[in-house]
Amino acid sequence: MGRLLEDMTRLSEEIQALRGSRRAFRKELADGNKDRQMDVFEMCVDLADTQARMAKRAKAERLAFLNNLKRNVGGQQREMRADIAGARRAWAGGGA
Repeated sequence: MGRLLEDMTRLSEEIQALRGSRRAFRKELADGNKDRQMDVFEMCVDLADTQARMAKRAKAERLAFLNNLKRNVGGQQREMRADIAGARRAWAGGGA
């Protein structure tokens, strides 16, 4: 019965060692998962900040474009009014 007892003892120790290894592996996975969750959270924060900066810059560029467009259109309207007024004077015989 000595050989069977030795085998059973060895198997029991191996089972205990494997259980300990499994516990350590699961803890390592859980810790790694927490690290990944934190990395993803930080990445999301960075993306949100970048998107907000890009949106702010795009809005400023749109506003600058619209202001420039308004100035150009206003200038063209003034030129057109001056041309029409000059044409009216010319047709009325007032000279230029």
